[in-house]
Amino acid sequence: MSAGSFRASGAVPGAFSVRVDNHGETVVMSVVGEVDLITAPELAESISQVLERRPRTVVVDLSAVDFLGSAGMGVLIGGHQEAGDHSRFRVVAAGHVTFRPMELTGVADIISIHPTRDQAMAED
Repeated sequence: MSAGSFRASGAVPGAFSVRVDNHGETVVMSVVGEVDLITAPELAESISQVLERRPRTVVVDLSAVDFLGSAGMGVLIGGHQEAGDHSRFRVVAAGHVTFRPMELTGVADIISIHPTRDQAMAED
């Protein structure tokens, strides 16, 4: 599967998107915009579609996310659980918009979170 984009229906164009890129046995999902109650279902669907292919590693890059709400964190936990033993599930998050909420809520204790995409892709 080549790179693709998914856009939340009903969202303002450009406000939310997920780009999927293959890097060997790793699939990187670059998320842009706000991950909230409205856009979280689209992210969940995108993650499920990627995990159906059973890649070795899935990296969800939140570097370009402007807001990460509890619905988005729930989607990430669900993705981690859906990955199970067949795929390594990693998240790229740093700073007060993405990492801090996951740290405060305990999500960072459940999911493998990395400050950069390179680190998420490199760790075994």
